[in-house]
Amino acid sequence: MGSPHLLEAAKRRAAALAGSRLTNDGEIVITASRHRTQAMNRDDALDRLAEILRAALIPPKPRRATRPTLASKKRRLEGKSQRSTTKKLRSGPID
Repeated sequence: MGSPHLLEAAKRRAAALAGSRLTNDGEIVITASRHRTQAMNRDDALDRLAEILRAALIPPKPRRATRPTLASKKRRLEGKSQRSTTKKLRSGPID
């Protein structure tokens, strides 16, 4: 990812999007064998590379911290108490 035209953040996103196609030298290797001719496969590989780079140029939306709603808190606590009751019932009889 030695392109001087990409910002560092975009390079990091492109590397993450490339995944296992990224080599240790920072190069993205794309193999294409969908078509019968070398020229069409080359165009296909270039299109896929362009797609990765286009996706890398879009910055991710920042995550906004939200508080859980009262209803979701109640559902969580009900589920916990129900699970607790189930586990208590599994124990053997008290002597």
